[in-house]
Amino acid sequence: MYNVVKANITNLDEIVHVDSEVIGNTSRRNFIKDTIERGCCIVVQEANNIVGFLTYDTNFFDCSFISLIMVSPSKRRKGYASLLLKYMINHSPTAKVFSSTNCSNVRMQKVFEANGFIQSGKIENLDEGDPEMIFFKSTY
Repeated sequence: MYNVVKANITNLDEIVHVDSEVIGNTSRRNFIKDTIERGCCIVVQEANNIVGFLTYDTNFFDCSFISLIMVSPSKRRKGYASLLLKYMINHSPTAKVFSSTNCSNVRMQKVFEANGFIQSGKIENLDEGDPEMIFFKSTY
């Protein structure tokens, strides 16, 4: 059984744990804390344990921009990223939702496409030799 909800500050340690499983450190703790406090962090729970999260803001040309989608490595390929994206689309504070991933991250590109996002451009020079692909979906 799963549950997708807005995160609250009591979830911080569990969310940071998921993030550190993926990136290998807790360097984004303050960023994640800030998104929780602003109401811009969503979690997916399996049996009351957080297995993934999504962070966003609305500073991208007054549109929602998903900055992180993280799922615990042991819980991947079970649809949790899609659940987070669907929740975001259904509860977005703006009519347009954007996100991005590296050209090398084919798995995430497929997740975006499977959830109705379309490619909306590319940004060079963020990660050397690995352009960032922008994805878009309307909430209408």
